[in-house]
Amino acid sequence: MTAPAEIKGVSKRFGRVEALRDVSLVLPAGELVALVGHNGAGKTTMMKLMLGLIRPTAGTIRLLGENPAGGDFAVRRQLGYLPENVSFNGVMTGRETLAFYARLKRAPAGSALELLDRVGLTAAAGRRVATYSKGMRQRLGLAQALLGAPRVVLLDEPTTGLDPEFRQTFYDIMLDLRAGGTTLLMSSHALTELEECADRVVIMNQGIMVANGTLAELRRKAQLPSRIVVTMADGIPAERVDSLAPGVAIRRINGHRVELICPDEDKIAVIRQVTAENAGVADLEMVPPGLDEVYAHFLRLHNGPRGEAS
Repeated sequence: MTAPAEIKGVSKRFGRVEALRDVSLVLPAGELVALVGHNGAGKTTMMKLMLGLIRPTAGTIRLLGENPAGGDFAVRRQLGYLPENVSFNGVMTGRETLAFYARLKRAPAGSALELLDRVGLTAAAGRRVATYSKGMRQRLGLAQALLGAPRVVLLDEPTTGLDPEFRQTFYDIMLDLRAGGTTLLMSSHALTELEECADRVVIMNQGIMVANGTLAELRRKAQLPSRIVVTMADGIPAERVDSLAPGVAIRRINGHRVELICPDEDKIAVIRQVTAENAGVADLEMVPPGLDEVYAHFLRLHNGPRGEAS
């Protein structure tokens, strides 16, 4: 079965600037892919190519089996897009705005009201968009992106301006879409949030895809150390851990807590050592390398010791 989105050997130049260089990527159905990278890494350019707003200098893109730049309306109806900075006519109300986009997309009129409710804007539906806060406009943009039950949804920094409460609702919506078979490509700098929901992570640097895989796969490739935080029982000093885990790097947090840093493949052996009978351990927390650490590792690997792309 053909994947909803396929990028093969795509490059994109803007004059002398090469925004993307030989990128190949397959996005299966029902997968949430996190697209991460610094500003100017090529993330937004990739999304604009997938939307057909610009054409590649080299390579091919197939979205739902078609060239997105070909102008096939049937394909465009099945795409959803939320840009980083949404812009709507401030004179129109939230309800009028979504009804307008529903007509453009030939989506059922009733779906606009359902989506307004889903993003928590029912109470503000009759207000002019000019009165909306940044977060409310972002919610309206999300509702617009979901009109017509798209099969592929592209989200560029979608949580910008969202309050903590709705951020959780946002991710719940993403997980529901994924469970329904929607393909999601999400660009974000909120790496800690992406850890919890992304099936796969694509790391971009200076227009080049430097890593692509699940977080577990990227952790294994990076071979970053794991951290084990040990809390000793009352009355037992943290120094006791020195004898329990000889040869393991130790950082003391306070009198009763220490952090052990060890190779990931040794973590089980170290845990067994420090939790041996009568060791005096009251609590233990395993802290694997986070996405921010994995991301930094692959950037260093690609840029080289002097910060220049290799």
